[in-house]
Amino acid sequence: MSPVISTSDDDGREKGIRAAVDAVRDGRLVVIPTDTVYGVGADAFDEAAVAALLEAKGRGREMPPPVLVPSPRTIDGLAVDVPEYARRLISRFWPGALTVVVRAQASLMWDLGETNGTVAVRMPDQQLALAVLAETGPMAVTSANRTGEPPARTITEAASQLGASVTVYLDDGPVGDSEASTIVDCTGDAPVILRRGAIEESDILAAIAEPEQDPEDPAEGIDATGGATAVDPAAPTRRPATED
Repeated sequence: MSPVISTSDDDGREKGIRAAVDAVRDGRLVVIPTDTVYGVGADAFDEAAVAALLEAKGRGREMPPPVLVPSPRTIDGLAVDVPEYARRLISRFWPGALTVVVRAQASLMWDLGETNGTVAVRMPDQQLALAVLAETGPMAVTSANRTGEPPARTITEAASQLGASVTVYLDDGPVGDSEASTIVDCTGDAPVILRRGAIEESDILAAIAEPEQDPEDPAEGIDATGGATAVDPAAPTRRPATED
């Protein structure tokens, strides 16, 4: 059985973060808590590790995993042509249950699967996950369950499905009181909701119409006078990277 490390106290938290970071750097899979469900993850830039992630999940390359990041500033290292409305959404809802699909940097040395040149990115609102991500950098992370099975909201549920395919399990207690993240395709002139989740469509529109102004935020410089862009959940999707 792969080690399960309780992060309920400071010592366990420090031990768990170090074990998870070492495993990711070694090309292994880890299970970490997020603000929605437990996630199984790997170094996004390690092709073999991402392939192992898909195999553990029981899915093919046609369903690439999303990427979790430790900071909003990471978006510009992973994506190109990020539209202003996407930056407004990031400024308003990160960290949190918003996944944005953007056009990936063509020069990135990674292989997440059949992404059609896109990447789904999210910054989770979970301190343990962010602590791991701060040291590993972007991770390919998907829900810690076999495809077709219920998402894992406890470490026991994750371990019972993924077993020895995962090197380290971080047990931060039950998670997932909120809904799954809302996924918004931001690769076109207007946002398209690919999956409804914790963030309502009305809140998406409000954030686009009235962006928050924060001089410290990477979204600084967005035109605050821009009007709301229509969100059309019935519009055809562009087959971006997505998640359970």
